[in-house]
Amino acid sequence: MKFFNAFRKKSPWILHYNAGSCNGCDIEILAALGPRYDLERFGVINTGNPKQSDIFLVTGPVTYRSRERLVELYCQIPEPKVVIAVGSCTAAGGVFRGMYNVEDGIDRYIPVDVYVPGCASSPQLIIDAVVESLQILERKSKAIETPFKLFGAVETVAGKLSRLGMAKKVTDAED
Repeated sequence: MKFFNAFRKKSPWILHYNAGSCNGCDIEILAALGPRYDLERFGVINTGNPKQSDIFLVTGPVTYRSRERLVELYCQIPEPKVVIAVGSCTAAGGVFRGMYNVEDGIDRYIPVDVYVPGCASSPQLIIDAVVESLQILERKSKAIETPFKLFGAVETVAGKLSRLGMAKKVTDAED
């Protein structure tokens, strides 16, 4: 494990997911990855594949339509993983709080390790959150973290732990 931790610390791969935001935080994330702040020069790569990611960067409030996809993506990221909630909308719903199609915050569904304040968050705060997440990633183990809602049991298939049943459809009882 120490062997892989050395590489993760130098080259974390980020999965960015917009759960229904106004794109203000998404623009700031792109600014952090762009030439001015150039987060990629430190080895950070924005990837589109959850199975290759170490850090889950989420923006926007969790909507009814995005919550299942959010949990599904979370379950596909291998352990150890770190979740960063970017912006006030992701943390508590922000300006969208109380709307008919919006949940309160991301931590109702998945565990969050780092919160980034602001509407929209600045690139400096996002970079600080990524640096903090690297320290958290180093301390985490390969034990499976389960989402808080919309999950089934962790199963053992052919002697290996399987996450396939963790992300289920929302039942009427949960709404």
